[in-house]
Amino acid sequence: MNAKVAAFKSAAGALNQLGTWRAIAATSSSSSVAVSTSTNLSATTGSLTFDVTSLASKQATTMKVTTYVDGDGDGKLDTKPAPISSAPDTISITTTAGKQYDIDITADKSAAGIAKAINDSDAGVSAYVMKTSDSEGVLQITGRKSGASNGFTITGLDGLGANGTSPETTAAKSATIEVEGGGSSTYTVTSDTNTFTGLMNGVTLTVSKQENDVTIDVTNDTGAIADKMQAFVDAANAALTEISTQTAYDPATKTGSPLTGDFSVRDIASKILGSISTGLNWSEEAAGGADITDKIKSLKNLGIELQQDGQLKFTRSEFLNAYATNPDRVKEAGQKLGTQIEKMTTTMTTNLKSVILGRNNEIDSLNTQISNWDVRLAAKKLALQKQYSNLEVSLGNLKNQSTWLAGQLAGLG
Repeated sequence: MNAKVAAFKSAAGALNQLGTWRAIAATSSSSSVAVSTSTNLSATTGSLTFDVTSLASKQATTMKVTTYVDGDGDGKLDTKPAPISSAPDTISITTTAGKQYDIDITADKSAAGIAKAINDSDAGVSAYVMKTSDSEGVLQITGRKSGASNGFTITGLDGLGANGTSPETTAAKSATIEVEGGGSSTYTVTSDTNTFTGLMNGVTLTVSKQENDVTIDVTNDTGAIADKMQAFVDAANAALTEISTQTAYDPATKTGSPLTGDFSVRDIASKILGSISTGLNWSEEAAGGADITDKIKSLKNLGIELQQDGQLKFTRSEFLNAYATNPDRVKEAGQKLGTQIEKMTTTMTTNLKSVILGRNNEIDSLNTQISNWDVRLAAKKLALQKQYSNLEVSLGNLKNQSTWLAGQLAGLG
């Protein structure tokens, strides 16, 4: 039961959080631009139109290489990879940021050996040899990250490829969008990946192809707010159901439940129901001089009402209509509801913990008494067993005496 009340308290606390009322939803006019949102106190609504002018890519540097040769002239290619002729002992990879990595390739100067040495380094690139024929291939060196800031240069391999070729590079690129800034003005935004954050607070978008006139619309996510209200009502009903189950009494069988007759538990149910039927209490605000004439008081105006079976009902459409009519007024009332219920349930959980502690202490006391009785009964059992054993010995002695006397009497006759 304490867990149910605690869950009710948590649901009420969610209504009091500003982030709940600033939930946003975003849509994209293009299937190639994915958009997502996150809870953000500074999240804003609005619209954004842009052109996707380029996508992010990784740098790829390639060089044609001879992989196997007929070194002994027997008409067959050697089984061992051929070293790259005139290759130096060290090649260097320098990042766009200016950091240089010197890579020792003396152990194996074949294309495969150079690729392995590069992969074993910390240069932030990957290398492999792609076979194009039995004797030739392409050494490809690729950046591990996309974006113009993650490019690199290689020194030490110029002119060492097949037929004296040098490495050829396809530069890394950043994703770029041209955003309409109002009127005829535009501005450019770049990202090393195809994901953009910060264009609008709380909004992240990912592009997947070049495209013009993409529009992102960001609106208040009233559905998410309504979900929080529904969760609040569900948590209240769960707590009320648990209390009803734990305090139920069956007159037919005259059987009660674990908490039947417990006033503190029944009082919790009464307070929950009372808080819903009474509605919002603005007395503190009024005492501070605030005008409360236009404030929502009845929870019916938030789509919440008490039913005859003692459960709460949330009408989603009524809440959404009220929010659409006056979002600020509904937000204020929702936060007030969360504050009132959270304060009330804090006291409830404290009281329940006291009840639980008291019951646990009572159980511990009873268990101690039972344990003490077990010890006493065990001692009594031993005493009785000893007493009965002594009686059996005495009875045996008396039987022997009886037999002896009978023999004596028989001898006198």
